[in-house]
Amino acid sequence: MARADAQAGWPASIFDPAGPYAGSVTTLSWILIAMSTAVLALVIFAFWAALFGNDRLKKRLGGTRAIWIGGVAFPVVVLTMLLIYGLTLTRNLTTPVPEEAMRVRVTGEMWWWRVAYLDPDGQPYMLDANELHIPVGRPVVLELESSDVIHSFWVPQLSGKLDMVPGRRNIMPIQADRPGVFGGQCAEFCGGAHALMGFVVVAHEPAAFDRLMAQRRAPRPQQAAEGGAALFREKGCAACHRIAGTQANGAAGPDLSHVAARRTLGAGILPNNQGTLMGWIGDSQSIKPGNRMPAYKMLSAQELQQLADYLGQQR
Repeated sequence: MARADAQAGWPASIFDPAGPYAGSVTTLSWILIAMSTAVLALVIFAFWAALFGNDRLKKRLGGTRAIWIGGVAFPVVVLTMLLIYGLTLTRNLTTPVPEEAMRVRVTGEMWWWRVAYLDPDGQPYMLDANELHIPVGRPVVLELESSDVIHSFWVPQLSGKLDMVPGRRNIMPIQADRPGVFGGQCAEFCGGAHALMGFVVVAHEPAAFDRLMAQRRAPRPQQAAEGGAALFREKGCAACHRIAGTQANGAAGPDLSHVAARRTLGAGILPNNQGTLMGWIGDSQSIKPGNRMPAYKMLSAQELQQLADYLGQQR
């Protein structure tokens, strides 16, 4: 599990922003922490004075003037200033980004993430799952949706969190100002495997990002991989999963066109290698209980290896 966490960019620090949208949230967080610490110190002092202070101090703290100042005027003034400053500080979270910005649709599922890269007309041109690749220094608009229950998209180092509500499309801008792997997590309880619903954003230098996208969009010859392709069809995998360039066009489960290139399996809970892939195919329910992929315990070790070899080609 530690390897999966490292591959998925965890632990993700909310105090280490990697872009302008997360930076404003972090600044506001520090201000709130400082203010709450000051209020706590003031309350502790008042409590100490009430117990151990002299009669004059107790009288002043319990007087009408202290109540009006400390209980009414101070909160109203401070909270009003904080509201105005907070809205000003985080206005970039709601400011429209340029129309030419890269757009990606992320759909929350139980319990994984469907990713669709969109063309200028808003149509998907490449699909993925549980992993998003973006260029450094360029704003990216995320169209957040849910296909079942309420989820919440949160990548702490790139932006704040935003709910994904069935029947509604919410818009979130993110941006990375340095290359790296940034972990994310569903931040709204969505069912039994909620805590196992991770996400990862990988930020590349612009030239490297362009090469990656060109490579992934290029036609790829499909190889049989010792009968793995035939098994993929025969065992019903193609009914739920899609692999670009093949007849597999299922839409119920994650797109597997680039599964071998992903850092993790199961939405962030396993490192991605042949052994973990075989285990996931054979009995994903014992790894992530409640997920919508049935166990395939009827498959032999040889069949599992053939399927893993075939999926290992999908980059």
